[in-house]
Amino acid sequence: MSMPSLTGNSDEEPVTQPDTPEPSIPVRRKPPPFRTVGVDRIELISPHMANVTFAGSELEGLDVADPAASVRLLIPSPGARLIMPQWTGNEFLLGDGQRPIIRTFTPRRWRPDALELDLEVVLHERGATSNWVGTAERGDVAAISGTGRGYSIDPHANSFLLAGDQTAIPAISQLIEAAPVAIPVHTVVEIVAQDARQPLPSHPRLSEQWVILQTNETPGSALLPAILNTTIAPGTKVWAAGEAAAMHQIRRHLFDERGLSRSDATVRGYWKHGR
Repeated sequence: MSMPSLTGNSDEEPVTQPDTPEPSIPVRRKPPPFRTVGVDRIELISPHMANVTFAGSELEGLDVADPAASVRLLIPSPGARLIMPQWTGNEFLLGDGQRPIIRTFTPRRWRPDALELDLEVVLHERGATSNWVGTAERGDVAAISGTGRGYSIDPHANSFLLAGDQTAIPAISQLIEAAPVAIPVHTVVEIVAQDARQPLPSHPRLSEQWVILQTNETPGSALLPAILNTTIAPGTKVWAAGEAAAMHQIRRHLFDERGLSRSDATVRGYWKHGR
């Protein structure tokens, strides 16, 4: 609403201010709708990672094209049934205004003929999804939304450097599978213990480097030095993902210190330490 200016004792018509729009909440593009799925089976990959297979007719038409893409997984609150949230223009909320439990994962394997989707979930002491996976049984209901952007493999790259923490292993695995067999691929993966190491897909020119995060170290404390000591030859395409603060440091190193162009390096923050 416009308000008259203060003119005191005056015979003049009050001067009005131009209409000023109310501050608005940014409106984000609406994500794909959630598709109801059920747990079909859960298999341990290592003591620190589980493969969860979801199935259901609503997966029909799911588009999983590029590697290292993403889907949202919606799970019920502990002890409650699954409730579909509503998109508010900025986030998903439940009817009571609470935030639902939604986490983002790489769609590791998609079998459209069987309408089955595999998600690889890191298992740790804290975490809603990890706790849910620990008690989930066949037929338990969840929901999937997606997919989000993936990564386009450059067939003309001289080599690939793929780096990340345990949360990035599914995406790194997909990128190895998508890389042309003639192009060298080097991986640097930070894990929390030796038994968190797991087999990566085979590739004739793959070299692996596993670094272990020591107890009480912040995420990225082993990954960053490893990348600093890695030779990145001209024409190398770099992909890295993991804890957000660690990725910020890696991004700064690659762009500011190494001088890589934005087209040569993709760095994504997957999660935030302490949240």
